[in-house]
Amino acid sequence: MKGSSLPDISPKEYAAMVGKEVGVSRWFEIDQSRIDQFADITEDWQFIHIDPVKAAETPFAGTVAHGFLMLSLLAPMAFDALPKLSGRVMAVNYGFDRIRFVSAVRSGGRVRARFKLLDMTARNPKEVATKLEVTVEIEGAQKPALIAEWLGVAYFAEAVVI
Repeated sequence: MKGSSLPDISPKEYAAMVGKEVGVSRWFEIDQSRIDQFADITEDWQFIHIDPVKAAETPFAGTVAHGFLMLSLLAPMAFDALPKLSGRVMAVNYGFDRIRFVSAVRSGGRVRARFKLLDMTARNPKEVATKLEVTVEIEGAQKPALIAEWLGVAYFAEAVVI
């Protein structure tokens, strides 16, 4: 697994960024091959995702990515954009407070994520809970693909101060 090439920052430095944008990922291409592979893995073969001829007859005028494909790309987008916290030994998903699929991503489109740190609190001396607002932008579109409030927990080898 690849990690962020961004410099490490302390948990205290990260906590000082609450309310601010903390990272923007690179652009990810959403080609038909990626959509088809996701359909096969999830067994979601709805025609709007995999049948270009039939999907052309819909308001989307072509195939579109699964909303859950966009959601699953949050992990690599986060690895790409978020700073690594010094002393962190692992981080896990804790869930979401809110997810909205705002706009469909057409096959061939490109997306990227913007991350804003909404909250960071200590759960105990070696665990920190975070809440990120994530907006997945579609290149050239006015509306995003999705907006979510993503919860995570970071675990540290030593006690941390935030």
